Amino acid sequence: MKKSFDINADYQPESFEFSKAFQKKVEEAISLYPKGRQQSAVMPLLDLAQRQVAEEGAKATPVYGGWIPRAAMDKIAEILDMAPIKVYEVATFYSMYNTAPVGKYLVQICGTTPCWLCGSDDIIQTCTKHLGIGMGETTPDGKFTLMEVECLGACVNAPMVQINDDYYEDLTEGSMKEILDMLSEDMKPKIGSQKARKASMALSGPTTLKERAKKAGVV
Repeated sequence: MKKSFDINADYQPESFEFSKAFQKKVEEAISLYPKGRQQSAVMPLLDLAQRQVAEEGAKATPVYGGWIPRAAMDKIAEILDMAPIKVYEVATFYSMYNTAPVGKYLVQICGTTPCWLCGSDDIIQTCTKHLGIGMGETTPDGKFTLMEVECLGACVNAPMVQINDDYYEDLTEGSMKEILDMLSEDMKPKIGSQKARKASMALSGPTTLKERAKKAGVV
């Protein structure tokens, strides 16, 4: 589970402003909605704030990942002409928004039934032991935060984790360690299945429409 929203925590900055590059994205997001309905852009603006913080955190020492400070929520409320509490409600409801600092690499481990049946407990144990932290904790260097989440929708390729925007599927203890080791060096691991599975088809290959699959180059 993600950390609770503490508006008075010491880590909360006093102010937040969208950068020039992100301000353009803010304007583009708002323009997608009819006049007078700009408050509908609250979710994309929260996402943009989190991404800007992530970019800033990648350059900081120690590093940190994307999250949404209270000041950013207040700025979004000002931009969209809505009560701050309404922005807080959205940000705290959805697990995709981090309302407290996290590591540069947010490792979200699915522990729901299909992943659990396929060994998610082993993946959790591998991560906690390899990184030396518990669930909901962040490594001292600011690089990793571990979090257990509900179903991420990749049940066929269980067990799996989401790290920032990427899915890593068909995991074993060994492949999970390799992914963490690569990320610790800021290298880019292979995303998707770690067993060379194509999309969500059987590991042995397609079982139907074989000719079409062959023509599409997926076998």
